[in-house]
Amino acid sequence: MNSKLDKIALGGGCHWCTEAVFQSLKGVVKVEQGYVASVEENSNFSEAIIVHFNRDEISLKTLIEIHLHTHKSTSNHSMRSKYRSAVYTFLEEQRRASKCIIEDFQKDFDHALITKVHPFQSFKASREAIQNYYQKNPNKPFCKTFIDPKLKYLLQKFSHQINQSKVAHLATTIV
Repeated sequence: MNSKLDKIALGGGCHWCTEAVFQSLKGVVKVEQGYVASVEENSNFSEAIIVHFNRDEISLKTLIEIHLHTHKSTSNHSMRSKYRSAVYTFLEEQRRASKCIIEDFQKDFDHALITKVHPFQSFKASREAIQNYYQKNPNKPFCKTFIDPKLKYLLQKFSHQINQSKVAHLATTIV
């Protein structure tokens, strides 16, 4: 099988939460947690992740769908500069596809999606101490309060996309 690795960057909420969600998926090979900058008015760094994925196992459409459903993609709250709701693309083809995918999923939401597609410009990794935050700290209050509900939702709504070997420990922590 000729598999192809792609990458996409996603921002929406705390990168600890986003990292934990995408680390749990089939076809996701690696998740880099940190800060992404785009261009022009979005050139400041915002919490985000880079998802390296095998497109033969998980599609860009599925990744974006999960992203839209696991952060506040319709809420234009006051912290949006720190937590930009975005899909950061590496290629023009990816940019066009991502915009269409988001437009197509609007029908699944009661309010307007605020998630924007931006060109990826640069990335700064989080310090080592907070990378893989959920995997290292599943019982911390932050994880119980903010990450567990996202993972529970993921297990309920996207169970067919879950990598069972990555999520076995999650089933006991979020019950």
